[in-house]
Amino acid sequence: MGVPEDLLAAAKQCLAERGYARTTVRDIVAVSGSNLAAINYHFRSKDALLTQAMIESTGEAVGEILKALPDESRKWFEAFWTELIDSFQNKPMLWLANLDTLAQAAHSPELRTQLAEGQAHARGELGKRLPQQDEAGAQVLLTLLIGMVVRWTVDPDNAPTAQDLVLGIRSVAEAATA
Repeated sequence: MGVPEDLLAAAKQCLAERGYARTTVRDIVAVSGSNLAAINYHFRSKDALLTQAMIESTGEAVGEILKALPDESRKWFEAFWTELIDSFQNKPMLWLANLDTLAQAAHSPELRTQLAEGQAHARGELGKRLPQQDEAGAQVLLTLLIGMVVRWTVDPDNAPTAQDLVLGIRSVAEAATA
């Protein structure tokens, strides 16, 4: 691996251990074995590096979940939420770092742009699982995913299960078509 890859791997590790707001350039440099100037040279800023690391880490986690799902459309939905909730429980710092990153977006137009690009990619990947691959359905899935991250981070004991989501979406869909 080269210096950019080392920095990115170090940033991912620091995000998982410390979160976005508590990761410093010194933390990243210590883990990567590089120097302070390398962050600005390769990524323009600590925030750009951390954002790229967060988007990649989240994409990898969701990608693993999507690969593990059955292809049959009726079964994948509940399986997706079950796997995602397992990920919340097994990788809590990754998802907490997600919330840290989202909170920082209010203060950084560059970060908002990067996150918007990441969300567009996520919508596309989620939309591929829908029977009609429609944008509206992908928007709903992404919104639910972000909401689930918040619910499981803030109050995991009262957050919905995969079965709760399936039943709730059926109920909302029936109300919307009535």
